[in-house]
Amino acid sequence: MMNLLNAFFTNNILPFLLIGYAVSILVVVILIVLENRSPLKTISWVLVLLLLPGLGFIFYIFFGQNFRKEKIIARKGLRNHHRLNYLAHSQINQLTEGNLGGNEIAREPTGIVRLLLNNSSAVVTTGNEVTFLHNGRDKFEALIRELRKARDFIHLEYYIFAEDNIGNQVKEILKDKARRGVEVRLIVDDVGSWELKSSFFEEMRGAGIEVYSFLQVRFPLLTSKVNYRNHRKIVVIDGQVGFIGGYNIADRYKDGDAATYGIWRDTHIMIEGDAVNSLQSVFLTDWYFVSQTELQESRYFPPSKPVSNKVIQIVASGPDSDWPGIMMGIFQTIVTAKDYVYIATPYFMPSESVLLALKMAALSGVDVRIIIPEKSDAFITLLCSKSYIREMLEAGVQIYFYQKGFLHSKTLVADDKISIVGSANMDFRSFEQNFESTAFIYDASTAQEMKQTYLEDQADSEIVLLPEWIDRPHIEKVKESFARLFSPLL
Repeated sequence: MMNLLNAFFTNNILPFLLIGYAVSILVVVILIVLENRSPLKTISWVLVLLLLPGLGFIFYIFFGQNFRKEKIIARKGLRNHHRLNYLAHSQINQLTEGNLGGNEIAREPTGIVRLLLNNSSAVVTTGNEVTFLHNGRDKFEALIRELRKARDFIHLEYYIFAEDNIGNQVKEILKDKARRGVEVRLIVDDVGSWELKSSFFEEMRGAGIEVYSFLQVRFPLLTSKVNYRNHRKIVVIDGQVGFIGGYNIADRYKDGDAATYGIWRDTHIMIEGDAVNSLQSVFLTDWYFVSQTELQESRYFPPSKPVSNKVIQIVASGPDSDWPGIMMGIFQTIVTAKDYVYIATPYFMPSESVLLALKMAALSGVDVRIIIPEKSDAFITLLCSKSYIREMLEAGVQIYFYQKGFLHSKTLVADDKISIVGSANMDFRSFEQNFESTAFIYDASTAQEMKQTYLEDQADSEIVLLPEWIDRPHIEKVKESFARLFSPLL
């Protein structure tokens, strides 16, 4: 009897299942094509569907749907968002010495400044001071020092907040501040901080802290959220001090992992001045989404006295943006550079436009250098990053492998004029899918300091030579080429 049933299902059901699967794949392919994505991304998804039957379909459901046009975060009703738009558009036609704080450097790249005003409402802020934090110990010492000074409010937003030594230390400070009447608000990404237990949130809420997970990944809503993560690292304290960069809250960012990677090399900045209010605007937009509470009282945007003459634009981009603002700003910086462009990134999977800009700059005589880690925390992304190296070298770009540990910095410095630092990697995910935040700084001394740090990192790196790179085992090249097929999806 069992044999008869097996034969019946095999002969009668299986063909229908195969037909149904083929039809579903065809429908998904048609939907992908009709979304008018870039041909590269479209072809990549079609290859995934064809090369990974079943699994590819699941990947698309979880990671492939495009929600940029549907605006995961609706900002149109936000008064804070209207305020930003008003300020930005009022500055677009007034890029003069007066509203740039007398900063001559900022007057030169007005194309970039105007671009970021238009595509991201990135308000031009003046009178800022920037302090670089090049290692985890300095970053956490500065953060803890400023948290302990808080008197009115503390706003934090992190992709990863771990319940380990440094995480618990920060947590205890936040709890103490909340008990003393300081308003404390915390946003953590639900995927990046997935190891946090419910007791962590209960403990913080019990102390008076407001804490939310960003885009919680729970069935049945999983498919619309898992692909869009909040990768921002923002802190705002009393509207006077802000932090932005690559460090999350976890022990490995402070001490590294000597057994696996060596030191953890990253870059963060502490900002004082008007740009802190721009960081606040980014945080409060995300806060409105997670809490449905709009905070727009003037005390959250206190006036600040000029502490220096650095001009900064804080650029936020993500699925809620009309344009990929950070990517466009980086592209414009590269193509307008006249002397040099130095880039550090843990993951190098650039969009076609940025890839072309790098080649054009190098071929036109600009000194283009890129440092990536030799060891990575993500095997596939490292293979994919390596797949771009040969064409970079052939165009004249200098590539270096960082040797001292894991390089996690996301920085760009150009022409002793423009410095870029934030949470965005040089890859498709940061440019198009993640919620990211980056500071564009127009100041000679800041650029020179970042350049000097870059050269120190370069001294701890090994240059990649084209003949040696070509003369590698073919199996390595095959693995890298295959990984590159998935680069728009990683």
